[in-house]
Amino acid sequence: MSSFSDSDLTCNDFLGGRVRLWQPRSGYRAGVDPVLLAASVPAQAGQSVLELGCGAGAAIQCLMARVPHLKATGVELQAGYADLARRNSEQNAAITVVEADLNALPNDLRQEQFDHVIANPPYYRAGAHSPATDAGRQIALGEDTPLKDWISVAARRLAPRGYLHMIQRADRLPDMLAGCAGRLGSIQVLPLAPRADRASELVILRARKGGRAAFRLHAPLILHLGDRHVEDGESYTPKVSAVLRDRADLTGHFA
Repeated sequence: MSSFSDSDLTCNDFLGGRVRLWQPRSGYRAGVDPVLLAASVPAQAGQSVLELGCGAGAAIQCLMARVPHLKATGVELQAGYADLARRNSEQNAAITVVEADLNALPNDLRQEQFDHVIANPPYYRAGAHSPATDAGRQIALGEDTPLKDWISVAARRLAPRGYLHMIQRADRLPDMLAGCAGRLGSIQVLPLAPRADRASELVILRARKGGRAAFRLHAPLILHLGDRHVEDGESYTPKVSAVLRDRADLTGHFA
């Protein structure tokens, strides 16, 4: 995808305005998912982080707004979104943006290892969702590269004892676990449920290179108050609102 013109873009606030991102007016636009992903990462200042499929940079910028002084790199396949990630880097935290297919990373990047790898891969298997009219959104939603390849690339780029964090649809959890087999261990899963007594629709997976701890399935994080949507406006639980507005983290949910 070619670069976007300014008329094709909007500038949106994340984390209560601490992060401001240019995004396409139509096409793939980041919502709360990359913010929740970023909040789950137990990064510390001075560490390195790689985001696979960084888009316009929502997840990695939200992580860096919470944990300053990270060495950050984003990989993005689509040229237009890679350009946006670079533009957003100029007015937020500085990151290195690499335009590449994750299965064909540049040689210099393949020589690096990272303390953390994060990813928000396409949620749907190829052909499993209605085609999008926008090409960028179609690529962002529909799987082209198999999920196991995302995990394989992440595992190779992780330093020993480094962490992978990935957000995905709950029905893709078996694929994620299969992808981790023989590559990553100490797997933990945090389900994200839209409301109390509702089935989880998304999960955040944490896995560690060289980890040997037993698998852990945590209690769901409830996103919204009440048992149904009753009025316009936000209805996030206080815990989730603190993540979305005030840079609170979710790392305690993996303890």
